[in-house]
Amino acid sequence: MSSAPVQKLSFLEKAGYSAGDAAANFVFMTMVLFQLNFYTDVFGLSAGAAAAILLWPRLWDAVFDPIMGVLADRTNTRWGKFRPWVLWTSVPWAVVMILAYTTPVGWSTGMMIAYAGITNTVLMTLYSMNNMPYSALGGVMTGDLNERTKLNSYRFVSVNIAQFIVGGFTLPLVAKFAQGHDRQHGWQVTMTIWALLCLVLFLVTFFTTKERIKPVSEVKSSPRQDFADLLKNGPWIALVAYTVFNFAMLAYRGGAHYNFYHHYADKAAMFDFVQKLGLTTPELARGSGLLDFLGYVVHGTRETAATSNVADVFNSIVNMLGTATTIVFIILSAGFSARFGKKAVIFAGFSLAALNSFAYYLLAPTNTGGMVALAVLGSIVYAPTIAVAWAMYADAADYSEWQTGRRFTGMVFATIGFSLKAGLALGSAAFLWIMAGAFGYDTKLPAAPNAVHGYFISSSLIVGLLFAGGAISIAFCKLNKATTLQMASELAERRRQAGIV
Repeated sequence: MSSAPVQKLSFLEKAGYSAGDAAANFVFMTMVLFQLNFYTDVFGLSAGAAAAILLWPRLWDAVFDPIMGVLADRTNTRWGKFRPWVLWTSVPWAVVMILAYTTPVGWSTGMMIAYAGITNTVLMTLYSMNNMPYSALGGVMTGDLNERTKLNSYRFVSVNIAQFIVGGFTLPLVAKFAQGHDRQHGWQVTMTIWALLCLVLFLVTFFTTKERIKPVSEVKSSPRQDFADLLKNGPWIALVAYTVFNFAMLAYRGGAHYNFYHHYADKAAMFDFVQKLGLTTPELARGSGLLDFLGYVVHGTRETAATSNVADVFNSIVNMLGTATTIVFIILSAGFSARFGKKAVIFAGFSLAALNSFAYYLLAPTNTGGMVALAVLGSIVYAPTIAVAWAMYADAADYSEWQTGRRFTGMVFATIGFSLKAGLALGSAAFLWIMAGAFGYDTKLPAAPNAVHGYFISSSLIVGLLFAGGAISIAFCKLNKATTLQMASELAERRRQAGIV
């Protein structure tokens, strides 16, 4: 494996690398935006059962991540340490992805809970086996700090394209394929399409990337020693806390906003909004146009909006506008980290995002324009934080090498993966726990007044507090601009002296 820490990456390699996380986000964003409501509304589970299925498999997945980090750091093949895992997991990923969103017919409640728990656990395990090595791969493709940031910018443009597709087309496609069947069938067909696309994208990543960074000395320590050294890494500790808050926010917000748009927002007002976009027709029969084929046309009138698919369409439009804005501002903010430092970019973005979320508290159910405006503004301030956070994780791996003289990239990304999955698990479960405990939420009565008030409070105040927690956590990270530049310079000199540059 050749070593070129300052290797400039080609467009093909950066784009090819980005395909892998685009694929992962067909699972990740479905999980963040829709999985909670899939289990309660489609699969038919109670709030308690759904919370357990969302919590325990992800906590197991979080525990498995460090194990996967140990395996990846000690994998040695002609393809490298991390690339092979992207290939090996691609087919099982596609198969289990379909099974996880297939609803068995005629099974008892206990068997349904077991099926959901097993398929979700296996899917989360495969996610770790694929995405943890994939994330670490970005840390060994180049040692140049600016190239890493560019690589992660490509990555998260692709991520947001995938999120645009998932957030914008999943619900309309589910409704489309449910015609003549039911939403269970709609989910199965839609996820089959997404799974096949994932398989293709993983193969693209494997065949277009290359590992280049070789540590000054190969990992010869025990996993216990690796973890003990990580506990001395202050920036890593701060990033772990930040990651828990960040992904708890994403999971919590996903469940809250789905219900916010489907039960809090006024359906007649949403009908008026989509009507201005030309997405309504009084005809009840389906047409032959592309938008109608994709489920983007609301059939009926303002008076029948309550029983139409207007919430699915409006929610999807908001998702697409937010994601499109994110893509644009990831590109526009690519130079922010070089100018201000990664830490400053994240702190400012999360602080502004907290204020943006608190502003949802001012929205009336009929204020659809305000809902769209806040979604777009929220994407503008959050977008610059996305790519630089993952670049900071690679910097945390550099920090450990800077401290100890040894590099264990896999363990760093595995433990970050642990905090990511723990955040997702706690965010999803916390939404159901808070809704059930504080607002008397019953999954069979999702539009009850107390539940609707809970969606409103959750979407505004609680999401804002989670953003604030992320801002406070990153404030304690010592990896400011000056430190990262000093660290990169000294590590490059060590590699030069060791003759591996």
